[in-house]
Amino acid sequence: MKYIFVTGGVLSGLGKGITAASFGTILKARGLKVYMQKFDQYLNVDAGMLNPGEHGEVFITEDGAQTDLDLGHYERFIDINLSSASSVMTGNIYSAILRGEREGKYQGKTVQVIPHVTDEVKSRLKNAGSFAGADVLITEIGGTVGDYEGMHFLEAIRQMATDVGSNNVFYIHVGFLPYLGVTEELKTKPIQNSIRDLQAIGIKPDLVICRSDKPVAKSLLSKISLFSGVGEKGVIALETVDSVYKVPLVLENSGCADVLLSKLGLKNKKPNLNDWQNFVSTIDSCNKPCVKIGIVGDYITMKDAYLSVTESIKIAAWHNGLEAEIAWIDPRSLEDKKKISQMLSDLSGIVVPGSFEGRAYSGKINAIEYARKNNIPFLGLCFGMQAAVVEFARNVCGLRYADNALVNENAKDKVVDFVPGRGGAENKSGTLRLGAYPCNLSPASRVAKLYKKTKISERHRHSCEINPHYYDILKENGLFLAGFSSDKRLVEFIEIKEHKFFIATIAHPEFKSRPNKPHPLFNGFIRAAST
Repeated sequence: MKYIFVTGGVLSGLGKGITAASFGTILKARGLKVYMQKFDQYLNVDAGMLNPGEHGEVFITEDGAQTDLDLGHYERFIDINLSSASSVMTGNIYSAILRGEREGKYQGKTVQVIPHVTDEVKSRLKNAGSFAGADVLITEIGGTVGDYEGMHFLEAIRQMATDVGSNNVFYIHVGFLPYLGVTEELKTKPIQNSIRDLQAIGIKPDLVICRSDKPVAKSLLSKISLFSGVGEKGVIALETVDSVYKVPLVLENSGCADVLLSKLGLKNKKPNLNDWQNFVSTIDSCNKPCVKIGIVGDYITMKDAYLSVTESIKIAAWHNGLEAEIAWIDPRSLEDKKKISQMLSDLSGIVVPGSFEGRAYSGKINAIEYARKNNIPFLGLCFGMQAAVVEFARNVCGLRYADNALVNENAKDKVVDFVPGRGGAENKSGTLRLGAYPCNLSPASRVAKLYKKTKISERHRHSCEINPHYYDILKENGLFLAGFSSDKRLVEFIEIKEHKFFIATIAHPEFKSRPNKPHPLFNGFIRAAST
């Protein structure tokens, strides 16, 4: 198996995840079996307790791992389902080592960063690749070179060249070329310094990706090559493009795949990127008309908190010949009903995504009521479905005190309640229903028509469900319970049949959208919103 490591320098947020995913795309296009992984420096055990408003989306895998949002990029770009082996945080590494120490695994030896921490890191590398049966494992190292928190990861990947042979390891370093407005020039010194820091650790990059918001002169790439000792063919400019989905084609056209395949001794087959090129052509041709979708969510100041939702909307729009405009709606602005029409009247559709805080809850309820009464296409995701059920119970069923136990545990009518055995807040991550679960759809439902089948599976991340005691009154008043868990106990989908499009699910279908395969729910939602 071949190992590719992607490191970053100068600053974070450069797009290492997109770069890593793009290499996965161009290698997969050559018939190689690719698997991907990310190492994060945080002392958290996983991403489950990270605030999306600060860190971005928590991406859920099929096996229920709560991971960094970069795994969403990986899955969308290489179109495979990843697992808990693909997301490793420092807290998880140290937890395993300390547990082993208590169990006597180290036989009385002092436990140290080298070799015990680095050995644990290397075992996660080797196990992930073996688990997937991959030809190539691409691992992104979170943070930047020089961060104290990530030194154990860098030391481990340095050792890998000795462990498995340098011909089986390839190092990609992504750095930034800042633009100095005073002199109107790009500066190479920061990326030179980050390469020097990497080399001081004992890692010489095989490929340097130079990110820039401005055109990069060839002379600058030659300068970086001279100072870093990396051949000129291995120093590549990656200028900012208008869509991240163009990055694989930019990298392919740069010839950097030739450098990578040659070093790893892999056959350089002609890549089949026809589907990807067609998708990019679809994006370029979709300038008008525009469909305006409002997202009523808690974390609107951090757009990455809903990354998979926005990508799912955009992908569905592109495949329908449309451009999606995302309108970020603060639910606090909707708490005054007098302002709702002013805020929402120009929207083609409304999405209420997941949440764990119940922030500005009444604003979300009001948005859903507005969509229901005004026949505006509505899609509720996870907490969005819970809010839709509460709105319906209050305003249609006449249950004035209907509420969600997550928001109000003392509610008179808890139409949304904790599942028995998973209530309580002593271990928030432990109370969740996580990962992929099967669902049976009613053949008479609109949802089944969208999926074109009645047996499906979607990923979940929630602790509350619709309370079975209220199924009858909801159905009697016109709420169609369109899908149930395989044991027929839990409601997975609801819809209002007479509405133009009013569908909600307790699941997170956004995690399964792919560039060439828009998710059926989002596809149907966009079609309804565009007519």
